[in-house]
Parts: sequence; structure tokens; C-alpha cells
Amino acid sequence: MSDVQKVQVGDVRLAYRCWGDADAPPAVLLHCLGEDGEDWRGVVGQLATTHRVYALDLRGHGHSDWPGEYGFERWRDDVAGFLQELRLGPVALIGHSLGALVALLLAADRPELVERLVLEEAAPPVPASPPQEIPDPPPGPPAFDWQAKVAVVAQRNAPDPVWWDSLAKITAPALVIAGGSTSHIPQQQLQDLAERIPDCRLVTVEGAGHLVHEERPLEFLDAVRTFLVPQP
Repeated sequence: MSDVQKVQVGDVRLAYRCWGDADAPPAVLLHCLGEDGEDWRGVVGQLATTHRVYALDLRGHGHSDWPGEYGFERWRDDVAGFLQELRLGPVALIGHSLGALVALLLAADRPELVERLVLEEAAPPVPASPPQEIPDPPPGPPAFDWQAKVAVVAQRNAPDPVWWDSLAKITAPALVIAGGSTSHIPQQQLQDLAERIPDCRLVTVEGAGHLVHEERPLEFLDAVRTFLVPQP
């Protein structure tokens, strides 16, 4: 993996890695809860053949600051600040799970920063059913700030209704990647999500589950690269 770099964004220092030609169009990768930019290691090499790729550690994860204050709006604003500090917009924004919902909110709130949007197994902004419970943190040294988990559970159980309504404001072409029946995300919700975004297509990789880019990297890359680099 690439060396870790850091940039100050508001009240936090955010860590990131980058690959690819500096003059290539930018693509930014946002990981799921509990992971960091290293989570993309299986696919980043191929993505970097066409794009300058940036894999960010969201606050509370990896080498970024763990300030103890979290929430989807904070992560959204951090990513917006990251793009502005590095003068990257508009970008191809690729998110998985937590990162996909962050990407959704950013594309709706700051459409000028997002050129294309890829949402892998996004947790749709509708109340979790049944409501989630906060488990005890695992033993041993923490892999990420457990307060981030607390914030995610609270907002997944009672998301701001504005989030769902705001999806209609997304102007970037979007791709939703679903993992099929073995995913814990209700697949009908991903269909509903894709229908809510004005210019969106849905690709299902049946049997991939929630970790499509890890379990089925070739099929993930085929869908993403076809979407990011349309053939004439």
C-alpha cells in the first residue's frame, strides 16, 4: 500500500493514501465502519490505472484523529473539507457501507464536488428494522474508536428524514452495487435507493454478501470501471 499522508481538515487531521498518475482524474474511496483506507488494497491497483486514487481514513479510524465526536454529518463535512484542502473536486466518489452513506449525503449536499458516485452495499437512510443494539466493544486494543459505532447505531435507528428526501437532489450519475441475498442489507432497500436517485443504475453481484469488493473483486472492478470509464 501507499505511504500514509495527513492533512488538517477543520478540527481533525485526516490520513490518506494515494496511487496513480497525478494528472489522472481523481477518485476517492470511503471505507466501512471499523476499517480504514487499507481495506481497498485488493482493488486499488486496478482503479489506479485510470484514476488518481485517494483512500481516506475517516475520523475515528486508522491513522486519522479519534476525537470522540462522530456522526454521518461530521464524516460528510470531513470529506468535503478533504476534497477542498487537496483541491480535488469534482471527483469520482466510491463508498462502502458507512462510507457509501457518507458519500450519498455529500453528493446531495455538495453536488459540485461529486462527478460520479459509486455506492457499494449502502446502508439506506431509513430506520433500521428491528432497531440495532450497541454491542460491547471487543476485548484488546481497539481497532477504531468505539464511539463511532455508538454514533452509527443511533443514527441508523433514527436517521434524519431529510437524508432520504435529499437523495432526489443528487445530480451525479450513480451506481449502486448490491451483494445479493447473502448480504445483511435488505436488497429491496437498495433497489428503492437506486430508484430514488435521479440518474442511477443497480448492479447485483449475487452471493457476494456485504463485502463485494473483497469477496468478488473482479466483478466489483468490472462494474466500477465500466461505470467510471464509459466506452465510446
